[in-house]
Amino acid sequence: MFSPRKAILPVLLACACGGVHAQTPAASAAPTREQVQQAVERVRADPLLGHTETRKMLRLKKRDAEKTPEKNSDWNWGRLTEWVVWVAATLRLMVWVLGGFAVVFVLLRIGRWMRARGAFEPKARAALPSHVQSLDIRPESLPEAIGAAAAALWQRGEQRAALSLLYRGALSRLAHVHALPIRAASTEGECLALAQQRLDAPRAGFFKRLVQVWLPAVYGARMPEAAQALSLCREFDLHLTQEPA
Repeated sequence: MFSPRKAILPVLLACACGGVHAQTPAASAAPTREQVQQAVERVRADPLLGHTETRKMLRLKKRDAEKTPEKNSDWNWGRLTEWVVWVAATLRLMVWVLGGFAVVFVLLRIGRWMRARGAFEPKARAALPSHVQSLDIRPESLPEAIGAAAAALWQRGEQRAALSLLYRGALSRLAHVHALPIRAASTEGECLALAQQRLDAPRAGFFKRLVQVWLPAVYGARMPEAAQALSLCREFDLHLTQEPA
């Protein structure tokens, strides 16, 4: 703001200095220190200029929020974003792992189902055993007419050999002709179960009667009646032929 008192202060100093020059014309152009001090004292003695004033002014202070930005808020949002990204990555990894386990489980179930349904029969036939327990079931080890050969053995009094030939011949025909997955360690009960699952009723029924005669003879030394044994010999080549049904 414009102050009249401040504006006339230089003028009065100039006049005072001029008065000093007028009183001492012999002095040099520049006033001495004493002259300046006398001029200042005369200005101060003036009632209009010789006092000091104290004024108070209002100033707006900056808020603390402007001086220190809210770093805590930005930090919290950053940490929250990192946490969300970590959770998403973890869930994605878990989904992939669970999916892998599910695929393996389904493949194992499919493999078991296919084995149960005989889907791998070509491989099973290629790995057929030559013996079941201690019985030789190779086709070349058996006569062509198994039933007639077994009947001849029975009539010669070789009952156990006749029944053994019938049972060996039946296992050979079931494995090599009818493609039943018989193994080297298969028992009579397992072979009978396979026959009932894979063969038609007449063939399965014949093999069941043969097993019922074979078990008491081989494990209990109880031979069947001659008529029953010879009936099995006559029906063998009828039910278990050398050609698949």
